[in-house]
Amino acid sequence: MNVIGFDPFLSTPNAVALTSDVKLVSSRREIYGKSDFITLHVPLTADTKGMINKNTIAEMKDGAVIINNSRGELAVTEDVIEALESGKLSRYITDFPDDKLIGTKNAVCLPHLGASTPEAEDYCAVMAANQLADYIENGNIKNSVNYPAVSMPRESAARLCVHHKNVKEMLTKILTVISSQSINVANMQDASKGEFAYLICDLDEIPTPETIGRIRAIDGVIRVRKI
Repeated sequence: MNVIGFDPFLSTPNAVALTSDVKLVSSRREIYGKSDFITLHVPLTADTKGMINKNTIAEMKDGAVIINNSRGELAVTEDVIEALESGKLSRYITDFPDDKLIGTKNAVCLPHLGASTPEAEDYCAVMAANQLADYIENGNIKNSVNYPAVSMPRESAARLCVHHKNVKEMLTKILTVISSQSINVANMQDASKGEFAYLICDLDEIPTPETIGRIRAIDGVIRVRKI
């Protein structure tokens, strides 16, 4: 198979990394006019919505096959069906089927289950385990439903992780307790998501149980963990 491609946003490093078997062209029209199989790998934007329509289909080779596993709205369904019925398109393959496409001859409608392949499920399991380990060992939060994404590398003797409510002056109160114990803050990150917030605070000294207790006693603090 001779592979050609078009990407208006292709960076120079990615272009250099392409195999020599792939030829870049300068417009979508070249793709339409030269390809037996056309695959779509684009986001849905104002520019790409309906990019597959009766006008662009007319530019394609007779009997072309379109594979659309990106977004259903990239194609005008009525125009695709008309092209399938006339034979202009020999197949339209998508995992974004709608009621009009399902049952249409030569429309191959697949479930949208790319994330449910064995490889994807294995990778997701490994990713989830790594993220849990990172939270337990370093206090970093990624992909939480209720809490913001907060993470930073370990740089000091101790780390405090504070779950707290997203209310005014909370950070000031926590830092006041730390500074009152003459402990220097080496680095910190605090972010909020809805009614909750999360603070990671790296300290140059290990805080005493008394210091941690005073932070826990602040109204609005949910949990304090020393790592």
